[in-house]
Amino acid sequence: MVEHTTRAFDSDLQELAKKILYMGRSDDEQIANAIEALLKRDAALARSVIAADDLIDAQQRDIEENAIATIARRQPMAVDLREIVGALRISNDLERVGDLAENIAKRMLLLMEGFRIEEVTLQLQRMARLARDQLQQVLQSYEHRNVAVALEAWHKDQEVDALNNSMFRELLTYMMEDPRNITFCTHMLFCAKNIERIGDHATNIAETVYYIVEGRAIPEERPKADLTSKERMPGSSVTPGLHEKPRPGQ
Repeated sequence: MVEHTTRAFDSDLQELAKKILYMGRSDDEQIANAIEALLKRDAALARSVIAADDLIDAQQRDIEENAIATIARRQPMAVDLREIVGALRISNDLERVGDLAENIAKRMLLLMEGFRIEEVTLQLQRMARLARDQLQQVLQSYEHRNVAVALEAWHKDQEVDALNNSMFRELLTYMMEDPRNITFCTHMLFCAKNIERIGDHATNIAETVYYIVEGRAIPEERPKADLTSKERMPGSSVTPGLHEKPRPGQ
């Protein structure tokens, strides 16, 4: 009877992990599609990203319900409990990643017919590639419970932050040089901040993987190089990204 119960519990945990990985792949596709829509001015693709966010929200709710049901049925302890708590944390971060991809798609629809600077959109594409690499790496670390890979992805957040800082200053320069650039550059500031936040959520996932495996927090100060939250646009009291779908603990 004990062996049968253990097999059933293992099956529950494996099912949770599969759902997490599937949700992570959905997020990665959302980010890729949002950026492609932006580069190609593809309104249909942008709208598909917006519509697909409901599916990611549903995946998060499904994981949450399964995790709670497993706790109620199995009353797990130690590493088994960490597995379930970790799944809840990761699904919450992945749900936020989906929201951030949706934000980028919504910005794209506002930029359909307007003026644009191609160098800036290409820079944003490079930043998104970094964030996607980080997300894929933390999902790999979760799948294989690999702390070394999780820590490598954890440190990569500084690269995303550094590119965000660079884009912030570049966009401000474009705005000061020519007022016609302001609308486009302001939207791109928000897009860059959304990508920076995707990197933050990937970093959260890396920390959760470490917690699942080691049973404690990473014993280092979190790497953080984002300076844009401390800077303001000239002549404005508004910090870029401040009004972009904020949530507690974001």
